[in-house]
Formats: sequence, C-alpha cells, structure tokens
Amino acid sequence: MTVYMRLEGRARVLGDAVNTDYIISSTRKRETIDNDVLKQYLLETLDPAFAASVRPGDILVAGRNFGCGSAMEVAATVPYAAGIRAILAQSFARTYFRNAINNGLIPVECETGAIREGDWLVVDVGDALTVTNETTHERITARALPPHMVRILEAGGLVPFFRQHHGFEVAL
Repeated sequence: MTVYMRLEGRARVLGDAVNTDYIISSTRKRETIDNDVLKQYLLETLDPAFAASVRPGDILVAGRNFGCGSAMEVAATVPYAAGIRAILAQSFARTYFRNAINNGLIPVECETGAIREGDWLVVDVGDALTVTNETTHERITARALPPHMVRILEAGGLVPFFRQHHGFEVAL
C-alpha cells in the first residue's frame, strides 16, 4: 500500500448520532464564526471540559451517523482548528463527510467498537485506508477514499487544492 498521509494520536471516544449542534452549538456560532474562538466550545454540550482536554493530534472516535443534523460547515472546521485531523466513525452523515473532506479533516469509516478512550491510533491514508490501534495491536481496515478525495486532503482541503492547481481546470 502506498501511504500518502500518516496521522498518529490519542483516541477521544464519543457515541452514536453526534450531531452538528453537539460538535459546536449553533448558539455559539451566533456570537462569532472565528474558529480560534469557537474551538474552546468544541463538544461542550456532551462534555463542558472536553475542549480544554484536547491535544493537537487527538483523533475523534464515534459510532454511527456522526455529524447528523444541520449542514453547518463550522462543525467540520472547529475540530480541525482544535488540532484534530481525523474522525473515525462507523458512518457519517453525507453532508458532514463532504464538509470534512473539503476542509482537510479526514473522515474514516470503520468499525470503532473496540477502540477505547486514550488508545494510541495510527491512521494511514493512501491507496487503502487503515487504522492501527497501537495500544491493542489491532489493525482495522477502513473504507477507502476515492483518489480525488485523497488529493483534496493532501492539499489541506478543497480551497488549497484549487489554489495549488489553478482552479477548476484540473480534472479530479
């Protein structure tokens, strides 16, 4: 397998149906849309102390239907601003999945039930997508991303991709 990106980090485990208002409350979004301010409120509805405990490189791990609810893009940009580069979930809401890709946040669809809070994870993104739980030595095969999505992620998101490739002229 060719690896284009490798991420390592501590698992931060959530449950099923984490909706966009849980990720960042829409009431906070009314106050500002500055991600550097909003990141201090990340997942406050689920755990008011969560944002203060996040370390750069942490990896969110969830169950089914992560990012359901409204299509607000800020729900993908705030975790990224907090230093989270990947989210592992059994499934994603389609809009959240695309918002994540477009903003450089890696959505990984895989079995997450055996991952525990604090496990050390390695995510390899390439021709295939794999997760290795270094704590338990388990290797998890994830649903591969299409090559054009990997290229967008390598660039850091859709806007940086288009800047690097001079707009829409390049075929994805």
